[in-house]
Amino acid sequence: MPLQELTYREALRTCIIEEMDSDPNVLVMGEDIGRYQGTFRVTQGLFDKYGPKRIVDTPIVEPGIVGIATGAALVGLRPIVEMMTMSFSILALDQTINHAAKMRYMTGGQAKVPLVIRGPGGAANQLSAQHSHSMEGWYAHVPGLKVVAPATVEDAYGMLRTAIRDDNPVIFTENPGLYGLKASITVGEGKSVPFGKANVVRQGSDMTLIGYSRMTHVCLAAAEKLAEQGISAEVVDVRSLLPLDTETIYNSVRKTHRAVVVYEDWKSGGFGAEIAARIVEDCFDDLDAPVVRVGGLNVPMPYVRKLELLCIPNENDVLKAIEKIK
Repeated sequence: MPLQELTYREALRTCIIEEMDSDPNVLVMGEDIGRYQGTFRVTQGLFDKYGPKRIVDTPIVEPGIVGIATGAALVGLRPIVEMMTMSFSILALDQTINHAAKMRYMTGGQAKVPLVIRGPGGAANQLSAQHSHSMEGWYAHVPGLKVVAPATVEDAYGMLRTAIRDDNPVIFTENPGLYGLKASITVGEGKSVPFGKANVVRQGSDMTLIGYSRMTHVCLAAAEKLAEQGISAEVVDVRSLLPLDTETIYNSVRKTHRAVVVYEDWKSGGFGAEIAARIVEDCFDDLDAPVVRVGGLNVPMPYVRKLELLCIPNENDVLKAIEKIK
């Protein structure tokens, strides 16, 4: 299989092209994804390649987009809905949670809903309070959905293929700060990354740093600084929130006996709180110190860049938190 250097956004586009070429039932729907080529340019060039029947520019009406996509999925198509920002997916919560997520269960498995809802989730650069939500924890609360947040170019490519081929609705969140990330990855021949499997991206022995999406990179940066102090930190990239791979997380915590969970969402009630609670419930006797959470500040996201940066966890915030458990 060929090795290509791609950005995160190019990896997403490459996967979409490969899946559309191999399966005529795959289509993309969303606002400004056609002639405008998408706000973050993930769908660049697709309208000219596939035309308006498979790259469907929609009105600005998220409930209608997800409702139509759910119906299309029920009759055999495989729609990919691009949200201009996952903050706007709030408008489609009824269609997503009460319909797409419930259909397979309520029909005893007779109905399938192969639907992907994807787009940028989290803070970008001065998009302010209404466009900076980290929605993944909200959706991971809902049985019937699958929720993933890839941190790397390779995982963006491989997990999107898994999402498109899944017969259940998948929430696929992409942090906008990752779109320009570059890596050389293997593409083609159906390469995929499974859901429900976390990834240990750095080995360590003194503590475990747990993150997902862009916070995985924050954890890695913190681990580098800890290494300068002679502290060995293991980093676990959760990748898949629902289903959640607790086994990999627990095995790491049982090895290091300390855990720090890092997430961009508001600290209060964010998904990191769920991870921390499970560690305490199931690994209490393995812990040598309390589980520490590092989350976003519990405020609406400011527009001013310096204030925005204060609200988003960085490696120095992680290092300060670690002082409590060293």
